[in-house]
Amino acid sequence: MNQDSYVDYYEDLQVSPNADLETIERVYRLLAKRYHPDNSFTGNSERFRIITSAYKVISDAEKRAAFDAKYEDALTKKLKILSNVSSTEGLGNDQQIRHAILSILYIDRRQNPSDSGVGSYRLEKLLKWPEKILEFHIWYLKEKCWIQRVETGGYAITANGVEVVEEDGYILGKERLLTYQ
Repeated sequence: MNQDSYVDYYEDLQVSPNADLETIERVYRLLAKRYHPDNSFTGNSERFRIITSAYKVISDAEKRAAFDAKYEDALTKKLKILSNVSSTEGLGNDQQIRHAILSILYIDRRQNPSDSGVGSYRLEKLLKWPEKILEFHIWYLKEKCWIQRVETGGYAITANGVEVVEEDGYILGKERLLTYQ
């Protein structure tokens, strides 16, 4: 599973990596009903294909075990963020937290311009900050119109957010995953 072809099946199906089979099946049925091409109101054949592929992998114990073995490593390599900031160090770090969120969403938009979106769970895992910390910052970024909620339930950076990141630069680990020009 190389980085260019990495697909996060948990994110596609909008479930936690800790979800049990019953939850995975319930979520799949709900999403399949919504995105099935025969649904004249919300049908989306591409989205249906994506969730069906995800379901086939994470509902099969053997395939899921193989995927899980590479999941954490691939996720960390994809969007490694410098996060030497503690959430308890005060207001100066609030800006760094928001900038880290914007950086992740910027990278995701660059890699998937037409289908970007990062879920809350994935942001928590990448940044290693709890939901309660991120909740405030996501609210703030949405109010400033720097990010928006996408139809999959995740967040994507807006053009205004891109301008903020390009003005300040984005935060990445030692390995630069995108060429920044």
